[in-house]
Amino acid sequence: MFDRLLAHEGVVEVCELRSRFGFMAFHGGNLERVTDTVASEAAARSGASLYAVLQPHGLRWHVPSTDVGRVGSPAMRRFLDHVDVVVAVHGYGRAGFFTSLLVGGGNRVLAGHVGRHLRDSLPAYRVLDDLDAIPTPLRGVHRDNPVNLPRGGGVQLELPPRVRGLAPLRRHWPGHPGRWPHVEALIAGLTAAATSWPVREHDRPDDA
Repeated sequence: MFDRLLAHEGVVEVCELRSRFGFMAFHGGNLERVTDTVASEAAARSGASLYAVLQPHGLRWHVPSTDVGRVGSPAMRRFLDHVDVVVAVHGYGRAGFFTSLLVGGGNRVLAGHVGRHLRDSLPAYRVLDDLDAIPTPLRGVHRDNPVNLPRGGGVQLELPPRVRGLAPLRRHWPGHPGRWPHVEALIAGLTAAATSWPVREHDRPDDA
């Protein structure tokens, strides 16, 4: 299904290769809204690489992450071959977790690193980086999930509507229609996590 999604009118695939630290948002655009904004801005500010798929207005086609990883695309394969580790940004909504950021994925060292920076940037939210505290379907540990395909694995970050500025209280913020401050804090935390992640010699871009 992923190849059919990429061929759909209006769908945009983005691949920007920079450092060996990567961000992904392959459920971006109109599907899991604001995830591509978070991933692309954190990547730009930190000099990280980016892979994103943006669905246009009127389209909400959810391809499961495991199917995305099995099929991939030439651009996704270039991205995954280039990066050493990745943070895949997703959106979710679940009762009882509206202020919880879930830090799943197979690289648990990176998960702890990202989690610490998110707690510093977003003290009003719960940042769950213990897999046992994350609902099983949202843990992102399947081997076919794209977040686990780079050589160093990665982190699946699940964002509730509130931190993405999509909750009802967003309408009452005096700064409307400017960017929701929580989104800015989230981007800042991810930027700090990416720039402070130890870079080994084999992590450096080929032209560094």
